[in-house]
Amino acid sequence: MKAVRIDQYGDESVLQLVEVPTPEPAPDEVLIQVFAASVNPIDWKIRDGAGARFGMQLPIFLGSEIAGVVARVGASVPQVRVGDEVYGTVKAGGYAEYVLAKPEAIAPKPAALDFAHAAAIPLAALTAWQALFDLADLRAGQRVLIAGAAGSVGALAVQLAKAKGAIVTGLASGGNEAFVRGLGADEFVDYTAQPFENVVSEMDVVFDAVWGDTFERAFRCVKKGGTLVTAVAFPTPEQAARPGIRVVRVSSQPNRQELDQISQLVAARQLSVQVAQVFPLEQVGAAQRLSKEGHTRGKIILQPGSGR
Repeated sequence: MKAVRIDQYGDESVLQLVEVPTPEPAPDEVLIQVFAASVNPIDWKIRDGAGARFGMQLPIFLGSEIAGVVARVGASVPQVRVGDEVYGTVKAGGYAEYVLAKPEAIAPKPAALDFAHAAAIPLAALTAWQALFDLADLRAGQRVLIAGAAGSVGALAVQLAKAKGAIVTGLASGGNEAFVRGLGADEFVDYTAQPFENVVSEMDVVFDAVWGDTFERAFRCVKKGGTLVTAVAFPTPEQAARPGIRVVRVSSQPNRQELDQISQLVAARQLSVQVAQVFPLEQVGAAQRLSKEGHTRGKIILQPGSGR
């Protein structure tokens, strides 16, 4: 099978499309034929050298978010059959024609979505879900600020918060106002027009999905007793100890039950996702380059083979 591998860290030139044996699932694994794999910032950050900081060992097979069809099932895996259309997350190796997955990390693909749109959901949606509901305990009627509301994680966070009944303020550049309001945001703040911390206050929850100084500035937006949760910053001990504010960092974890609930929202048309562009697996370098430029709206997808 074909798969994308790096043997050293660097730019797009270190990406290799290699032929490797198709793996055999262990008793507690399933083998998935991949029809679509998302390109996420973590992928090119690992390639650029973050893999070493994470303690990963070269060679590394990239990709963690996929949609496809179950090709083989381990002997001890219940409730998963060959031929099932699934989506979810994998530990590594999603940029490939086949990949191994744990059954608790995948769920039935929403019937309303093709494979490309399905692959755009799991990692971002689980990150948003776990930030808002598992960590921040966001409830109906509460006020939440989504920083980075036009991004892949933020756009899903806006929709999930609205589905919960929260009052949502979206933070993005002015050119994204119509898009963010179309997702369901009740209020919109253009961070390029004025410092957002000067106009946003008394939020029950702030979810930071933006790089840079947004996290530190967001402290001014949270009310006493509120929660500031970040998907991108690493809070210092001083930040984590700020009086009156609970500060947490989300790191997405596989969760089939939450994926099933996310699928229900897709079926109810309360959750949608955009795909910016689809590349064949052979053009992985161009796909990662486009992702790193950061100017697209929606997910960038790799499609092994002819897709489906």
